[in-house]
Amino acid sequence: MSIDFILPDIGEGIVECELVEWLVNEGDIIVEDQPVADVMTDKALVQIPAMHSGVVDKLYYAKGDIAKVHQPLFAMTPSDGAANDTVAVQSSSSTTEAANEVSAELTPQTSTETIVEDFILPDIGEGIVECEVVEWLVTEGDVIVEDQPVADVMTDKALVQIPAMYSGKVVKLHYAKGDIAKVHAPLFAIERIGVSTHTKAVNNTQVPEQKAKVPEQAMAKSAPVSNEKTLNTKALASPAVRRVAREMNVNIHQVPGSGKKGRVYKDDVVAFINGNTQGSAKQSDATGSSVNSIVAGGKRVEAIRGVKAAMAKAMVNSVSTIPHFTYCEEIDMTKLIKLRLELKEIYAKQDIKLTMMPFFMKAMSLALKEFPIVNSQVNEDCTELTYFDDHNIGMAVDSKVGLLVPNIKQVQTKSILDLAQDITKLTNDARSGRVASADLKGGTISISNIGAIGGTVATPIINKPEAAIVALGKLQTLPRFNENGEVEARSIMQVSWSGDHRIIDGGTIARFSNLWKSFLEEPTNMLVHMA
Repeated sequence: MSIDFILPDIGEGIVECELVEWLVNEGDIIVEDQPVADVMTDKALVQIPAMHSGVVDKLYYAKGDIAKVHQPLFAMTPSDGAANDTVAVQSSSSTTEAANEVSAELTPQTSTETIVEDFILPDIGEGIVECEVVEWLVTEGDVIVEDQPVADVMTDKALVQIPAMYSGKVVKLHYAKGDIAKVHAPLFAIERIGVSTHTKAVNNTQVPEQKAKVPEQAMAKSAPVSNEKTLNTKALASPAVRRVAREMNVNIHQVPGSGKKGRVYKDDVVAFINGNTQGSAKQSDATGSSVNSIVAGGKRVEAIRGVKAAMAKAMVNSVSTIPHFTYCEEIDMTKLIKLRLELKEIYAKQDIKLTMMPFFMKAMSLALKEFPIVNSQVNEDCTELTYFDDHNIGMAVDSKVGLLVPNIKQVQTKSILDLAQDITKLTNDARSGRVASADLKGGTISISNIGAIGGTVATPIINKPEAAIVALGKLQTLPRFNENGEVEARSIMQVSWSGDHRIIDGGTIARFSNLWKSFLEEPTNMLVHMA
């Protein structure tokens, strides 16, 4: 018996992910816990393991597609032992939810019959997990049609109208007016007519969409809808299609829909971009891969996804809410470089990679003890300051999936060697895109080592809600006067601080930077303070 593997929760607040790579093929024999796919969230690269042993029957997504959490990822025929264990899972509410959400992609393989299933309350806003049922727009026993409004619900942000995903008869309302309904939980039960008892998922761009038969009395209430769209006409489209339209900078209200009642499909958006407004989603020869780029007129449009999308959102949020100011300084690294070269050879035998970053972090932690304001965070309305005892220092890493800023926890308690080992591990994890979610949270201040690539002076953007960040410039050998007035070559690094001017003034950042600088220029002084 073939069963669907439901994509599980892969992180707090994550509802979708990009399919980066399949690690198996259709027909492969897999074992329990074997990695089957790499997926990219807006935070990290995640590997999805198999829950059972068996044979892979069908991969539901192509490389680059957007997969939904709690929806089928692939189909498999489990081994005999695993098959017995999955019967309960197949009948669970989470599987029902996934079946509801992908029903538009199911094609009948056997005879049809009337079934009763739960309508799962879908995602209704970022971070929203529950809502209040304000008003039922239908009653038990009503016959409804697809996209008919069934309920008004109130989130902590807005009033949202919930439409029906299918045509059928309302059997049971699971909540009373005023109750709190949970997202991803059943909202009401619906009796669907003409649904096959055994279905197999196929790509909706390869076969015509199968619609449930609508009762005659329901069809009588439904007036024909023109496919012609105007700016003020409500466009019928799934959230995924709307997202594709947004990514391609297309007004979905202007896209002619080829579906029932003018429903807009992904291929309608693609056809609209290419100037082929007569294209039909149901007759498309597309292979099912996601729209990653559109080439027309010598231009290329690429969707911003995953970590890059999260970075863009975070940077806009930071610069639009935090008044940044920049303070630049130069540090003479000559003595520290000499010390580090001596220690590097010693600890290389112990497989410890000693870079400059552990010294930067430890010196920063020592300076933070004297200037705790730099290790604080201010609330949104700027009425409270929170001071942190732990120095969780982040480091910007240029990974293959985009900018990541993992942080080393409790730097104030660690030695230079401890930091060296932690930094090596986190850097490797981040560059591979597999950094743990916990390592990306809880930072109190950050370091950007942009100088490793190039450049001397920068204006770094604060990693909100932190209060400060420093960008390290490249090391340069420059002429400087010594105490005898003689010119000599010194190893100089330019550093650039950005501070939250709501809580840190220029004098504070200057004094803090001077103390940090003194530890780096005189490493023996830093070692004394570490004792």
